[in-house]
Amino acid sequence: MILKETLRSVVKSQREELSLFDRGIEREAYPPIQLNIPLALVLSGVRRCGKSTLLRQLMDKVNGFYYFNFEDPRMVSFEVDDFQKLDEVFHEEYGDQDHYFFDEIQNVRKWELFVRAMLDKRKHFVITGSNASLLSRELGSRLTGRHLRRELFPFSYREFLKFTDKDGGVKSFQEYMTKGGFPEYLKVGRAEVLQELLNDILVRDIAVRHKLRNIKTIKEMAMYLLTNVGKEFSYNSLKKTFSLGSTNSAISFVSYFEDSYLLFTIPRFDYSLKKQLVSPKKAYTIDNGMSNTNSASFSEDKGRMLENTVFLSLRRRYNDIYYFRDKNECEFVIKQGAKISQAIQVCYALNEDNKDRETKGLTEAMDKFRLNKGLILTYNQEDILKVDGRIIAVEPVWKWLLNNQKTTG
Repeated sequence: MILKETLRSVVKSQREELSLFDRGIEREAYPPIQLNIPLALVLSGVRRCGKSTLLRQLMDKVNGFYYFNFEDPRMVSFEVDDFQKLDEVFHEEYGDQDHYFFDEIQNVRKWELFVRAMLDKRKHFVITGSNASLLSRELGSRLTGRHLRRELFPFSYREFLKFTDKDGGVKSFQEYMTKGGFPEYLKVGRAEVLQELLNDILVRDIAVRHKLRNIKTIKEMAMYLLTNVGKEFSYNSLKKTFSLGSTNSAISFVSYFEDSYLLFTIPRFDYSLKKQLVSPKKAYTIDNGMSNTNSASFSEDKGRMLENTVFLSLRRRYNDIYYFRDKNECEFVIKQGAKISQAIQVCYALNEDNKDRETKGLTEAMDKFRLNKGLILTYNQEDILKVDGRIIAVEPVWKWLLNNQKTTG
């Protein structure tokens, strides 16, 4: 239980600090957000990707509001019972307001009880969080049908151009593909920013939260997956590589990485859900800059960097992403509804030596899912190929990002 005057001091100091922050660029991931709907708007995403900045931008759209950041080190002992005192302080300091803005709320167990009670009183909430699993569990328990969930990522290529005031093209895309899209890193250019961020995620969000003692193993596994983007792995192989006691440990560790938005995994496509679950998976990192600043080997593989860039753009728009393997492999197939709607191959440089391999993987997927058009994304090549009556467009990733990949959140 926290003293009311302690809460008052924190509320007032946090409010004063709001005026010191740069409002940043407008994020393209979201259409105009309605703040007066009777639902809680939940913004989830990796640490330092811009959730708090977006929160502050939304505050400017209302006449009055309450704000609280639960990441404040003075609030480590905040419990659900403290919400009543916090709300009293809000009213005493800022009068009766309808909008609550809460940052990193997943740090408080049972926070959804307070939010649900206030929604019933026709109050409005915008909430941020950086743990997908915790948010999902709580939203699914007492806020089912009472919330909208949006995910925020580090900057897209379009946002990168706006933030850095650069023009689209190969030169700026090369910089984006290498540096990624974390705002603070792009602003100061120091590798320590992303090195410390990775450490925070692994230690604070994973090891401490889940009471794990083998932090060294967690870090080694994270780096292994972050630097082996687009390569198949199985939980059994992770168990052997890192000498874990069971495959369940490997499954848990990977789920922790995904919950913190550090990486994503995709399965091999199969119509059998059981086969999908047991098939090897592939991992992709939340940001190329994150992997580059923490590993020398990742930056040497431009093909993997390009593939990861494509994946992140797809993940902003779609949840059901798979890879396809038959005799050959296709990097990505996208499922919308009950059908596979797109097949996409990624190849850094298409040439006579690899053309057959790359097109065969794509056409096998096109045949399987009865698609008339396919796409090969390259670093900077453009072409139209006709294979067995099917059309394959070859397009530079940077053009594809600018012309076809407006994000929808």
